[in-house]
Amino acid sequence: MVGAGLVLGACKKEDDEEEGDVTATEDLMREHGVLRRALVVYREAASRLRANAASVPGDALVKTATLFRAFGEDYHEKKLEEAYIFPAVKTAGGRAASYVDVLTAQHARGRELTEYVLATAQAQKIASSAGVLADALDAFARMYEEHTAIEDTIIFPAWKKTMNEKQLDQMGDKFEDIEKQTFGKDGFDDAVVQMDGIEKSLALDDLAKFTAPPAPKA
Repeated sequence: MVGAGLVLGACKKEDDEEEGDVTATEDLMREHGVLRRALVVYREAASRLRANAASVPGDALVKTATLFRAFGEDYHEKKLEEAYIFPAVKTAGGRAASYVDVLTAQHARGRELTEYVLATAQAQKIASSAGVLADALDAFARMYEEHTAIEDTIIFPAWKKTMNEKQLDQMGDKFEDIEKQTFGKDGFDDAVVQMDGIEKSLALDDLAKFTAPPAPKA
């Protein structure tokens, strides 16, 4: 019985360690990874729109914008960053706090652009709006590339410093609960599956295609 108790105790410890492998800040950053994959789709779609608008399937853009809205804007931004992270960072003050208002404004601008992408793609206006849509997609991607970089390198580390280890663990649990309440399942895993499908539909699922060409001769 003692031996069995030790084995069960060891298994529980291993399970706890596995569940605790992803901290709250790491979870936020991997969610950014999903959104960055969406930005790659936007960049590629913008390039194709300028070359041949008919080659860009509207449903792929709609799926990408819908995912960005549900996973990025309604969940990641509103329920995590704006509800918990930005207030704590702003209260703590310092360099990170000076970014909060701009980041919040960029969230609002991103939602405007998402609405435009959804309206344009769903209305089958791609051909007649190709240039404007391409510019909007590039602007969206450019904004969020810097936006997420600032959050990953300045905001999230500053937020982490406002808590001790126990509090950070509690926030990780809270974020997990919010995710399950929002999506009814693991929202991150589902978002990854959705991005896999979107990338495949646009032939963007081969990582080797993104390898840069050889450097020019000096």
